[in-house]
Amino acid sequence: MTQSQRFRLGWLTAIALVLALGTAAVLPLRAPASASILPPGAVAPTATQRAIARKVARILNKYQYSHPDIDAHFSHLVFDRYLHFLDPEHDYFLDSDVQGFAAAYRNNFAQLIETGKLDPAFLIFQRFKQQSEAHLRYALSLLAKEPDWNTDTTYHFDRKHAAWPASEAQMDSLWRKRVMNEELSLLLAHKTWPEAADILRKRYQAELHRITQIGAEDVFEDVMNAYALTYDPHTTYFSPISSEEYRIEMSLNYQGIGATLQMNGNYVTVVNVIPGGPAAVAGTLKPKDRITGVGEGENGPITDVVGWRLSDVVQLIRGKAGTTVRLQILPAGEHTGGKEEVLHFVRNKVTLKAQEAQSKLATVTRNGRTYKIGIITVPSFYEDVQAEDEGKTNYRSTTRDVLRLLLKLETEHINGLILDLRDDGGGYLPEALALTGLFIQHGPVVQLRDRSGQIEVLDDPEKAPVYNGPLAVLVNRYSASASEIFAGAIQDYHRGVIIGQNTFGKGTVQNLIPLDRWSSKPIDGQLTVTIGKFYRVTGQSTQHRGVVPDVALPSPIDPKLVGESALPRSLPWDTIGAVPFPVATGLPQVPSIAKLRAAELAREQHDPNFQWLVGDIRLIDAMREQKSVSLNLAMRQTERHTEDAQLLALDNQRREALGLPVLKSSRQIGGKHDKIPDVILDQAEHIMADMIHLDDERANDLQTAQSGTRG
Repeated sequence: MTQSQRFRLGWLTAIALVLALGTAAVLPLRAPASASILPPGAVAPTATQRAIARKVARILNKYQYSHPDIDAHFSHLVFDRYLHFLDPEHDYFLDSDVQGFAAAYRNNFAQLIETGKLDPAFLIFQRFKQQSEAHLRYALSLLAKEPDWNTDTTYHFDRKHAAWPASEAQMDSLWRKRVMNEELSLLLAHKTWPEAADILRKRYQAELHRITQIGAEDVFEDVMNAYALTYDPHTTYFSPISSEEYRIEMSLNYQGIGATLQMNGNYVTVVNVIPGGPAAVAGTLKPKDRITGVGEGENGPITDVVGWRLSDVVQLIRGKAGTTVRLQILPAGEHTGGKEEVLHFVRNKVTLKAQEAQSKLATVTRNGRTYKIGIITVPSFYEDVQAEDEGKTNYRSTTRDVLRLLLKLETEHINGLILDLRDDGGGYLPEALALTGLFIQHGPVVQLRDRSGQIEVLDDPEKAPVYNGPLAVLVNRYSASASEIFAGAIQDYHRGVIIGQNTFGKGTVQNLIPLDRWSSKPIDGQLTVTIGKFYRVTGQSTQHRGVVPDVALPSPIDPKLVGESALPRSLPWDTIGAVPFPVATGLPQVPSIAKLRAAELAREQHDPNFQWLVGDIRLIDAMREQKSVSLNLAMRQTERHTEDAQLLALDNQRREALGLPVLKSSRQIGGKHDKIPDVILDQAEHIMADMIHLDDERANDLQTAQSGTRG
């Protein structure tokens, strides 16, 4: 295996080989020459952090793939991103604050970071801290009296692109509405007014406490990520504490639920669910879900954690394996003050074994014949690299596990195979190459271009395919990176049919660089740097556009919110030259895509589960479009009742069509005795049956033609 093959990919970040940094990794630590502009007692950058900032800037300028010009425009972007980190909903800073800081620092904000002159960024934070404390104290004062709920006031909660308040009076009005909305959401969750006021009082006090705990390392991490993420969405800085958290998550060596979390405004938000962990096994926690409360055990009280520090929330969620933790969440797409859910998880040690590939057998009847369809779920592209390096012959990997499962399925005489790569965010590149080799004739799988323009072609390591039967690959918007390399190769070789949703579109590769290469611990933090792009054998990039399925299926995942194209500063799609590759011959040919699409379209019109899914997506989309809510309690209660009634009617319509007993309440949907169908996988099974049937027809036609010729 070559060094260039040892890249580890992922849709948010990726571990790879440590880049040789030369003198850039050992820059001297020195204090800035200028005096501090910060007031006495303010959080201030350390001399080490100033040096790290200079080091990060030099590394990125030297190694990052896109190497943009660090000019005034770049500085504007860094400055704006930093303000967004601090005040994403524009409800802390006044417009005068923003204009004043912009006039002084916006044109040269990036250069200040490059030179280690970080005081302006910390000065901006100091103002944010003052404003936060003042507004939260005002919010606490509003809890002394229950509002009048018979009002025609509307709260516009989506303020990402709204103007900053022009005056303190406008700010107070905004916060009155915000507090009313949070009070109202608790009343809709069947809390009394005293209970709601008490919960919010504790919430705001906790947030005040969190603000007092923000230290130089927290501010520095925000500043450096405002700078790093302006290069591209996957170039990031990890503080020493975050580096340790990242190490734990990537090694999967901790006891918890298996989810990556980050702060987003006042909410601890799910970034992704680690394959194989308790959260992934449960399948109920999703990216962009916001955690509003944590409860210990099956019946313990739920602690409201809105406004808490991320590390404090993480400590509540983690715990001894085998114990139960409950998360109260505001689901992704649900508006602030919307309907919350409580999810139960049994903590466990999240290990590599827990995320291994799994298989099952399904049957589909078509024209009187029953087809056996093997399904292998691939949650990630993993490999026990340490065991391989130690020379162990029995090390585990995605390809080995899939091969084992495939051979077992073939003893069942399967007629076709589905590889389920939904939610597979990537992993270890050599596994994507090796897995592809199980299904194609030996040849190139992907091309890698580095910053200098040098291109390397990576082949699959197998000399011949192991499985020659009909193949489909099921993907969705969370299928990213290594998943896209595999799916793209299968599609380009005409070896199988890609089913599902357009994939994520992450066609870049990153290296993880310790900022103190001489230490066994990341005492200076770490930097993830985008150093290359991947291209299909056809020369097309997977970056930004992803892999387009041959047969598209609907999905509740909104591509406007999820995917590379939804990320600011993502690198563009482009092409390079194609490389020769052997299109599949001697194997069951991919049937006419048009015929598969037509058959699927006809089936969808009469499938109750499919119609239920489409209706559910329609309701979700309607909620996503909502940018404001009424602060009239009776009106909101009516809206909530209408939403619940729509969900219940939609589900009962499906049940009646299938001859199932109807439910009396929307709360019963998805309960312990109610299995929600996997509509997408069911449709993929039917598409595979169509593929097998078309192959049988072609084989019969060929046999008939040959018989006629001999006669």
